[in-house]
Amino acid sequence: MAVLSNRAIVEALDSGRLVIDPRPMPPPGEAGTPYDTVSVDLRLSSEIFVPKANLNLTFDLRGAGLARTFEAVYSPETIGEQGWTLLPNKFILGRTIERVELSLSDNCLAARIEGRSSFARTGLLVHFTAPTIHPNFKGTITLEMINLGQIPLTLRPGLRVCQLIIETVDGSPIQADSQFQGQQRPIG
Repeated sequence: MAVLSNRAIVEALDSGRLVIDPRPMPPPGEAGTPYDTVSVDLRLSSEIFVPKANLNLTFDLRGAGLARTFEAVYSPETIGEQGWTLLPNKFILGRTIERVELSLSDNCLAARIEGRSSFARTGLLVHFTAPTIHPNFKGTITLEMINLGQIPLTLRPGLRVCQLIIETVDGSPIQADSQFQGQQRPIG
């Protein structure tokens, strides 16, 4: 497996091996580009899901269908233009504005989603576990976000909050469906 450079990411977008919609602009080398040398920044949507208070519930992690349980656990909220404050030690689910598609083919790609180092230094962890995006994934990317710092953080819609790192896949994988395939909301 090899990580794609910013040029190779653009080539994958041009060829259709990778879809990011809307396409990140401006391209590499231009001022304000979301492309780093081996990644592209993705933006936070205005839709977040916040855990409901005082729930008397325990997740049974051995069971299937966790996505269905999330409806009972989280409340949807919208980040307005004034922003939304993520308090210390609080956890939320967000999602990217961008919809990502990775084809399942002989020359397919996989990806990882990672937080940005500058935000990590404030205590913001973004997608801190299970960062793999498998070939054949289609949908927006859910962002598990927690403020481990001591100072409240203001989140805003459109914030370039994470980076997508694209990798080549060695060999042709056999398709394995995910309960989150085609997700459009942070809870699946």
